[in-house]
Amino acid sequence: MARRALVTGSAGFIGYHLSARLLANGWQVIGLDAISDYYDIALKQRRHAMLRDHAGFHAVEGLVETPGLVADLMADTPDAVFHLAAQAGVRHSIESPRAYLEGNLMGCFEVLEAARATPPRHLLMASTSSVYGANTKMPYAETDKTAHQMSFYSATKKAAEAMAHSYAHLFGIPTTMFRFFTVYGPWGRPDMALFKFTRAILAGQPIDIYNRGDMLRDFTYVDDLIEGILRLTEVLPVTRMGDFDSLSPVAPWRVVNIGNRAPIRLMEFVEAIEHATGRTAVRNYLPMQPGDVPATWADATLLEALIGPLPQTDIRDGVARFVDWYRDYHAV
Repeated sequence: MARRALVTGSAGFIGYHLSARLLANGWQVIGLDAISDYYDIALKQRRHAMLRDHAGFHAVEGLVETPGLVADLMADTPDAVFHLAAQAGVRHSIESPRAYLEGNLMGCFEVLEAARATPPRHLLMASTSSVYGANTKMPYAETDKTAHQMSFYSATKKAAEAMAHSYAHLFGIPTTMFRFFTVYGPWGRPDMALFKFTRAILAGQPIDIYNRGDMLRDFTYVDDLIEGILRLTEVLPVTRMGDFDSLSPVAPWRVVNIGNRAPIRLMEFVEAIEHATGRTAVRNYLPMQPGDVPATWADATLLEALIGPLPQTDIRDGVARFVDWYRDYHAV
């Protein structure tokens, strides 16, 4: 029989790509998404429409924080639950913190309560590199302390990690948390730098470059990220790999970085977009924004010990694929 998965946030950027890969691999997928208006609803609807072309996909529209909704969807015990639904965006969390409280904390609670009632074989939940906050030691390792978050968004994601750990300990739910780094690729979010930069450069408009471009990011191509998630799905958090392992001493719970392991300077990223579009950007240099950090860089020691090395898509190749998709999608 086909394995069954619940994917929350299935109309989102990462949720769409994950759902598509699961379906291609023969899984049956229930996709839950609120189709919120945080960004272009039409883009989310297009993603879900493409997933509906697969006979194994069942779409459900609703808020993950709705009491009992996730529990109902998990009543038949899926093999894996991928909790990706969340209110995203560091800067937006300064303006609208309640959305993060409700979506990220209450949503996490509903997923955990559902897993308590009907435990899946593996619960996999999205976190973020932003939880490393004010840490200056690079690269970030899962065993580093994460006590000083710089935004309310990252604070809610760190809280979700702690909530999941408590449920893993109390109820024996095998749980793996992913700390994503800067993910990019086709069908990406319009609020992210690659989308905004590409749109502005093609329109001949200036792009805003924060901290005067002095920033490092561990840009991770979406296909590489999805490959990591799929491999980790088969690795239950039960066996310690070494001193570098984040496996809890009291629960089947682990947190894993998924990053490209090779930080890229923001200006190199801009140059890749210029190369792909064939145009030169008009650059508007600005100071660092509140809640942002100057650098993120993943230590992939644990990831590679668990699943082996991941593909590493070159930044120029990945950006070019996004620009090709953008031109096609927007008929530019």
